[in-house]
Order: sequence, then C-alpha cells, then structure tokens
Amino acid sequence: MPHQPLDAKALFSDQTSQFLKVLPIRPPSRKGRKRYAIHIRLRTAAGDVDKCVLMTDGGEIPMRVEREDRWFIYFSVEVETGWDPLRYAFRLHLADSGEEMIYKRTGITEYKAGSAAGKKDGESPTDGWWYFAPEFKVPSWAKGAVIYQIFTDRSCNGDSGNDVITGEYAYNGGQVQHIDDWYAPPAADDTREHYGGDLQGIMDKMDYLEELGVDAIYLNPIFVSPSNHKYDTQDYSHIDPHFGKIVHDSGQLLPEGTLENTGASKYKTRVTDHANLEASDRLFANLVREAHKRGIRVILDGVFNHCGSFHRWLDREKFYLNTGDYAPGAYLRRESPYRDYFDFKRDEWPDNDSYDSWWGMDTLPKLNYEASEELCEEIMKIAAKWVSPPYNADGWRLDVAADLGHSDEFNHRFWRHFRQVVKKANPDAIILAENYEDSANWLRGGEWDTIMNYEGFMEPLTWFLTGMEKHGDDFRPERIGDANRFWEAMAWKSQNDMPQAPLMCSMNQLSNHDHSRFLTRTARHVGRLFDLGTDAASEGVRESVYREAAVVQMTWPGAPTLYYGDEAGVVGFTDPDNRRTYPWGREDKEMIRFHRELIKMHKEFECLSKGSVIRLTDAKNMLCYGRFDGDTSVIVVLNNREEPMTVRIPVIYAGVPEDALMKLRFLTGQDGFLAYPRTIYKVVDGILEIEMGPESAAVLVR
Repeated sequence: MPHQPLDAKALFSDQTSQFLKVLPIRPPSRKGRKRYAIHIRLRTAAGDVDKCVLMTDGGEIPMRVEREDRWFIYFSVEVETGWDPLRYAFRLHLADSGEEMIYKRTGITEYKAGSAAGKKDGESPTDGWWYFAPEFKVPSWAKGAVIYQIFTDRSCNGDSGNDVITGEYAYNGGQVQHIDDWYAPPAADDTREHYGGDLQGIMDKMDYLEELGVDAIYLNPIFVSPSNHKYDTQDYSHIDPHFGKIVHDSGQLLPEGTLENTGASKYKTRVTDHANLEASDRLFANLVREAHKRGIRVILDGVFNHCGSFHRWLDREKFYLNTGDYAPGAYLRRESPYRDYFDFKRDEWPDNDSYDSWWGMDTLPKLNYEASEELCEEIMKIAAKWVSPPYNADGWRLDVAADLGHSDEFNHRFWRHFRQVVKKANPDAIILAENYEDSANWLRGGEWDTIMNYEGFMEPLTWFLTGMEKHGDDFRPERIGDANRFWEAMAWKSQNDMPQAPLMCSMNQLSNHDHSRFLTRTARHVGRLFDLGTDAASEGVRESVYREAAVVQMTWPGAPTLYYGDEAGVVGFTDPDNRRTYPWGREDKEMIRFHRELIKMHKEFECLSKGSVIRLTDAKNMLCYGRFDGDTSVIVVLNNREEPMTVRIPVIYAGVPEDALMKLRFLTGQDGFLAYPRTIYKVVDGILEIEMGPESAAVLVR
C-alpha cells in the first residue's frame, strides 16, 4: 500500500496569538534579567504525524499532543528563554512511512540525521526557521491600521496666503512657479511647480478622512525645503511656512530670468523669520491635536541620510549668511560649526562645492555622521522633538534608511540609538523604514519596527494582477497570474531571521509618490509621462482589476496604506505624474464609496488585523487565501481571468467547521461592487464551492 503524502495545507504554525503566546516569568533570574515562557503550537492533519519535536538552536524539545479532532492534531510545547531571540523549526515523524520531515517558516524539507536539520547546500543550519524576539514589540495600534499617505502640496489648499509665488526663488535650474489651475497635471520636470496644498488644507479635510475610516496619516516631508516634495530638507527644526503659516511677509521676488538667489529676499524672510517658523510649528501641533481627537495618528517623514543644498548647515544659496542668529554654513566658511557635518573632498573655501552627495546629486548633500558626534546628537534631538509634546507625532517613516552612514556597522549603530531615543520620548511611536532590499537585519527588535512593503506586497501583487513593473517601465505577461511567484514574495520567504511582528504592521501600498498609480498600471502601458503624455495614464484602465487589488490590500496582513487620491480614481505614471492634485469637486464618488465600504469591512473583523494567513488554493490567474484567529474566519477569492470560473475552496484549513454556513460579505466584479450581498454558502465536508465572475473578488466570513 503506498504511503499517504503529508497534508501540507493542514500543517501550520505562525506567531499570531493562536499559535504563539508569551508570558513573563516572575521572579526574574538571579541577575535580574527577564525570563519568558513561550507557548508554541503546531497543527498537523489527523493521522499524518505521530511525534513532533521542536528544534531550537539550543537543542530539541519533544512536543505533546494538546488536542485533536477528526481533521487535525495540535502539538504544543513551552520553552523558557531570556531576552535572546529564539530560532525554531519542527521535526515531524510521519505516522505512515516513518520518514522525518522539517517544517520551517519557508516550507517543508526532508530530514536526514546528520544533515544539519534539513538544510540545503549553501544554507546555514537555521535558514528559514522561525525567529522570535520576546522583547520586540511593535505598536499595537499599527497592526492592520488604515494609513492615508498625503503629498501635502497636492492635497488641499487651505491658506492661499502661504503659497509659493512664481519667481519667489530659483531652484534646480529655474525659477519656481505657482500653478494657478489646481486641476492642471504636473509637467515632466515638476520639482519647481507648487500648487499650494498645505497643513490647513489637510485640517479642513480631516472630517473626510475620518468618514473614510482612516486610522493614521503619513505625511511626505513637511519641514522647510525649497522643493514641492521636500526630500531636500533646509531645516529639520521647523515646519515649512509655505505649508504652515506666514505672519511676517516682506521682501522682493527675483527679476525674471534671474537664477541667483541673492536677491530672493521674500523667500528668505518667509523661511528664516522665527515668527513664521514658530507659527508653522504651532499649526502642525494643532493638526496633530485635531487628528488625535478623531482617533487618527500622524506619521512624519524623516530624511536623515541626506539634506538639501539649501540647508542652513551648508547654506549653498546663502540665505542664512549674516541673517539673525544663524551660524555660517559649511559651504561658505572653513570655520563653520557644521563643517564636519559634510564630507568635503577639497580644502577650498569659500564656496566649497566638493561635498559628498547622495547618488552624485549636488542638491542632496550626504550627511557625514561618522565624522561628527554632534551631528548624530542633533538628529537624535530632532527625532525626539517631533514625537514629544507639544507636537506629539506618532512616529517616523525613514527615507532610504539603509543608505545612512558609510558602513553597515555604523548604520545599525545609528538606528539602534534612534530607536532608543524615539521610544523613550514616545513608547507608542512607530519607526517605519523605506528599504528596497532584504530588511531582516534591521527588523529583529533593536532598530526599525517595520518597512514600506515593496518586495512583499506592492511588487508581487502588481505582477500577479497586471504583469507590470511598479514604475511602469516593463510589462511581463508571463508573470500575470503566477500564484507561486506571488506567494514566494508575499510571505517574505527570502528573508531569514525575520520575526512576524513587522509583517503585521508593514506599509502595504498599491501606489505612492515614487511609483505609478495602480489604476494606471491596470492598462499595461509601458512608459512614463514624457514618453506617453498625460492623457495616456487614464486610457484603458480596468477598474475591476483595481478593485481586486484593493480587496487584497484590505485583507492581507499589515497596514493597508492608501495614497491620497487613489480612492477618488486619480491616475498617473511614475513621478512626477503620480503627484497630481486631489480632484476636489471632480472625485469619482463611486470609487470613494467602494473604499469606504471596504475599509468598514476591514475594521469589522479583528482577524484581518491580527489573524493568521493561509494559502488555500490557486491556479493560473486565481488566488484564494484565508485569515483566521480562532473566533472568525475570512476567506478571500480572486478571479483575475476574463471569463467566469468555479472555485472549490478547502476552507477547513482556515478554521471553518466542516459543515458551516458562510456569508458573502463583499463582492467585486466588472460592473462594480456589493458591500452586503446577503448570499449564504454551505460548506460540505470542509469544502466551499463558489462561482466567480471575470475580474472579480469575493470575501466570505464565518
């Protein structure tokens, strides 16, 4: 008689509360160190496994049968540990064949005695194991939080008195321009164009954000800066008065055609006058208070790898020279107190332009932390200031965080210090980093809380549904509907020693300020604004495919993050076209209603924020997964084909009883969506069968 194969779908464990619980042991050890009892559970199919051992890097511990039923056996074990991380996997003895297998976070492998626990060539013995740090806590509010990203200049103009004026100063090869037509699309070279969005405009729309269901807003940089995007900071200590409040306004504009900023006295007054800076800071504090009244958190954008050439520490444009109590900038004088903040390659003053810059862009001088402890402390003061009273921001998003410093060693040391400073000032603040590479080394409890989830969400979901690269620079039809590739990336399987906590609050976006709008990606146009033109971004878009993506966004582990205007039908190629203004008065009202109802559903079921995720079934252009927490099970089905299909789903693996009734809670298709379809499905012997329309998504609940 042939051996029965191991039921891989039944085999399950993770680090959610139903499979891992942590209890502190009191009293602590003799040396006063904390000790923890970690209760770990594993589920297997009934009859598959007769013995199970927990493998740790400190040895093996037999597991006991905790309970069993017709379908499953649950093994458990309690491990005592200190603050050190615990790496673990499961060694399974198969009841039928007597073979032994290793089950780890990245999958199942064969076990052979003496083979270093089933490792493959080139792997370390614990590669792919679960990793748990008992003292690593991410803010609980961030798990499943609905975040709304705002590019302030394009959000809403609430105070025309602070608008950048055409000719106010020169930047990046030309004079700045105020765009009078709010609905005009961005030009291909957009850095000098300012539309007038500001903090007052955000405050004016706070009720809209509350009604949408937003839990937090993430603001692209708002500190003093000459650009519309403000990733070239001019002063970390103050909010830009062009976004805040201008109470003293005097001086001259530049003569037409002039690119020297020595005559830009109006700009100088606006951004260096302390009354303007302090009034703008107070306005930000008011914004945070208004947000907090509505239960909305506020996350700031910290650009600490580099600053801007306008920065007062460098002062290439000489705005701070002989102005008030500002010290001379390092570009101007060798004896500047900020000289060591930058890495000058030549000893040539005044006007020393030999400073190191990020990616060779002289508008973005790289900060030289290794040479200046004072610089490090300045940034730490900034980090603490904005998350402390009276401002009380709720955390930092860190721009190009892995690039900071000149070595990996220093980078990690800096972020460890940063975490200590921020968490001391505001223990509930989130530290969320931008990084395009493997982030596991920063996500083990001592540095970042989580990341912008490009590799584990935006990219794989985009490839699966559209075949497009996230900038719109490439189309690969063979990647459309590739479920295996999707799961490999979405489960973070390539990242070793990765705890689950960062995944539960990772920033899951469809679009943002650096990538094309997802709705435009659905049309599969390869190119950018300067190739294809403004109108092409809206041609051939498929709202039904966008709705599929939004359903995944609101049901996948992490913090679903809307980029302003996505919910209103805004399109756009990659930047700058993705930075179109929010179309107040011209919104797609049905698209807004869709997002409002979808967010409402997301918040209705706690398992969508804190529960397990399991792969149930899939095929070419079809996905099905479950979220479950022991109390509630949510089943998500996508049919990305252009024709209908029947899907048989083994919902039993997602905690649904074998004969349960399931309610269809949300349904999308080519004709729109239904928030409460009121359809009931009967589960038969653990299987649910559903008919899916073309380009549709369904969410079922038990």
